[in-house]
Amino acid sequence: MLNVNRRDFLAGLGVAAVAGKSALGATAPVKRPNVLFLISDQISNDAISSTVGDKWVKTPNIDKLRARGMYFTRAYVSNPLCVPSRTAMFTGRYPVETGIQTNDKVLIDAKRYKCLGTIFREAGYSTGYFGKWHIMLPETEKAVEQHGFEHMASEVVDVETAAHVCEYMSEKRDGPFFAVASFLNPHNICEWARGQYGKMDQGAIPEAPAAELCPPLRANHGIMKDEPEIMGVMRQAYHNSPLFPVGGFDDAKWRQYRWAYYRLVERVDGLIGKVLDHLKEAGLEEDTLVVFTGDHGDCQGAHFFNQKTVLFEEAQRVPFVVAYPRRVKAGESAMLMNTGVDLVPTLCGFAGIEVDKTLHGESLLPVATGRVRRGERKYVVTSNHMVQGGPVDGKDYRPEGRALRTERYKYTVYSEGKSREALVDLEADAGEMVNLAGDSRYGTVLNEHRRLLAEWGAGVKDGFPYVRNT
Repeated sequence: MLNVNRRDFLAGLGVAAVAGKSALGATAPVKRPNVLFLISDQISNDAISSTVGDKWVKTPNIDKLRARGMYFTRAYVSNPLCVPSRTAMFTGRYPVETGIQTNDKVLIDAKRYKCLGTIFREAGYSTGYFGKWHIMLPETEKAVEQHGFEHMASEVVDVETAAHVCEYMSEKRDGPFFAVASFLNPHNICEWARGQYGKMDQGAIPEAPAAELCPPLRANHGIMKDEPEIMGVMRQAYHNSPLFPVGGFDDAKWRQYRWAYYRLVERVDGLIGKVLDHLKEAGLEEDTLVVFTGDHGDCQGAHFFNQKTVLFEEAQRVPFVVAYPRRVKAGESAMLMNTGVDLVPTLCGFAGIEVDKTLHGESLLPVATGRVRRGERKYVVTSNHMVQGGPVDGKDYRPEGRALRTERYKYTVYSEGKSREALVDLEADAGEMVNLAGDSRYGTVLNEHRRLLAEWGAGVKDGFPYVRNT
């Protein structure tokens, strides 16, 4: 039996509930969309050409999808690391709720945290998952009762992911499908940084040219003034680890890093283009909701970090597009949204599926369909647990952090250190180079953000040591 809230579903499509009646008074069936969910691993919001221009990177396929859909310019991940971010996206639960804050191997309770595959399968959708998994549920087609995906191919390279999802979408079926295409790249930049060119499992890229032919250093290729104490320690910890050899990078190497990163972004853009072209050629584009995002970004040298985990914009913000020709209004939205908790209610909203009322996320459907402009959300929250890195002075540091983004500011607090807080005015300081937490002129702003973050923590029963106002 389908768990469909028909009135909300019709309202989301901009149709009055009575519009389902035919001339004879019978209820006409509402056609539910197919759903295609595209994920790119480690792609930042500012790594696509429609955001940063096409001088250094060209992503025509993502750009075309963006042009025909609603692009959310301020999309933040729930945690800037693969496993916690993906587990959140597929359950609609914050990492602090599931307990998955790192690339752990502890499985979650499938009955307590229902997966998107299960939600859509129970609603009558055919379900398929292809590509990288990294969700804390069993990674096997035999475990369909736990994750809900009837068709799977997770141990494949990106080219095969594209082929599998195209084949799956072409199959004849009576009802709609929910298909996931989860691409690994540009994640191979991790191996590139370590000089492990032979371990780039999606295939090698050309050798980087001379630095003067590569993108310039990022404007925030430096250290935040008055940064929280623990971030200096963690930078040293990262650079002490063979997993993060960038401590030895000079300016030229960092510029070549950015060049290589963009080539890997372009590679996944090409595969996304093949999938979207197939969707159109198969006559499915008009009837398919397409959502594209990343599980987290990449620092690209910001504050002398590469990869992810840290609570900086480059790791936290990702592209997020919702496209559906029949219903979605093309354009952009500056609504603050959280990919980890907003995806489930958004996809369910378009499919007319009831969501668990204990979920904390918001559906983007009203904004995507043009019913409202921005929504009423005041902030989004990202958490992290920095377990990666090497010892510093004989000690392994494992701090946690929480970051709250409001309309103008970002407030971050860490579990360790004497100076644990950062406050940044993102309108004046998009690169997060000046910490205002110790500036008395921002005392009121700081206290308000402390209050909001503590309020959020109480709502999700988070045991983090928040800073309270005195």
